[in-house]
Amino acid sequence: MYTFDDLKQILEKLRDKENGCPWDSVQTHESMKKYLVEECGEVLEAIDNQDTENLCEELGDVLYQIMIHCEIEKEQGNFTIDDVVNGICEKMVHRHPRLFGGEMEKDLTWEEIKRREKEARAARKNR
Repeated sequence: MYTFDDLKQILEKLRDKENGCPWDSVQTHESMKKYLVEECGEVLEAIDNQDTENLCEELGDVLYQIMIHCEIEKEQGNFTIDDVVNGICEKMVHRHPRLFGGEMEKDLTWEEIKRREKEARAARKNR
């Protein structure tokens, strides 16, 4: 069975400018936008049809979309899939203080925590 690390290596090989896939290696965020929308729609369709086998496949297609966008950013030196995974983990832990503890008051709602995060992000940008 393949692993997440295998997927990362496959993406690197597909995107290789000299020896990669002629299609995958030239894709950009802009050229991939329509496929992301299409694949998300197929996930929704599988959910509507309660088709778990197809849902598994379509979620893989969405994951591929995420991976290729991350690989493009990695090539530009901006961020990697590991940064995305770390970011979502930090967000989920931070927004669920009842489960993971943390500095926030445990009775805050998801929306209140999100609002405070946005305010803090805006304050950092304005410095």
